[in-house]
Amino acid sequence: MPTMRVNDIDLYYEVHGAGEPLVLIMGLRRNAQWWYRQIPALFRRFRVIAFDNRGAGRSDKPVMDYSMGLFAEDTAGLMRALGLDRAHVLGLSMGGYIAQELAINHPRLVRRLVLGCTGPGGRRAVAMSPDRLDKFKANEGLTPARILGKDMDIYFSDGFIANNPALIEEFVDISLRHYQPQDAFVRQFEACLRHDTVDRLGSVEAPTLIMSGDDDPLVPHQNSLALEELLPQARLRLYPGGRHCFFIERAEDFNRAVIDFLSDGGGPRVGG
Repeated sequence: MPTMRVNDIDLYYEVHGAGEPLVLIMGLRRNAQWWYRQIPALFRRFRVIAFDNRGAGRSDKPVMDYSMGLFAEDTAGLMRALGLDRAHVLGLSMGGYIAQELAINHPRLVRRLVLGCTGPGGRRAVAMSPDRLDKFKANEGLTPARILGKDMDIYFSDGFIANNPALIEEFVDISLRHYQPQDAFVRQFEACLRHDTVDRLGSVEAPTLIMSGDDDPLVPHQNSLALEELLPQARLRLYPGGRHCFFIERAEDFNRAVIDFLSDGGGPRVGG
């Protein structure tokens, strides 16, 4: 199991393919396994680096306060340890928060930036609806598998859930691997609540592609609209009917948009 000593912890990481480097940063609670619909497509064009954030998966989970700045320093440290002077960066959800901090604090490390189902936080944050939030938090006494089942409509459209039982089963199986302990989840979640790049995004130099499902109940797409407004070189692509895991449900479209943008900056400003 490859790990790298970064700052004060051992980070688990994987490297796939060759070519221009592309760093993948995953979201809250999840680990590198969640890139299972992206890595097989992206590694054919890029040298893909995926890793487990501090507190998740196979990386260390120290008992301390976490922050997006700390996660970004972990990412920068891993990149430098792997000899990456500059790379494309793709961050999803909390991983998008981290990617923003990385682009702000280490602009020379980030060539092009892709942000999915994420936002700037702070005063521009648009939260889940109260009823959805109550459902999302109602986990007491439930097994990890039952929690996933309860929240499946947060991740995928109703039609996808109904028509793809085998893919849903695969998603559950992958999501249960290296499952995050509750105390580490709380530390990551509290860091998410403090995320705020609103007044600093204007300094980001990297051309940026923002993508979101327009029916995402976890991170509503209005957060992506705010990112488009705040980032100097941003374009937005919305996926009609897409929910939080639109990058899995619409993987082929998502992967093609990423490849096109990172290869030549192409792609529509707004579209499905």
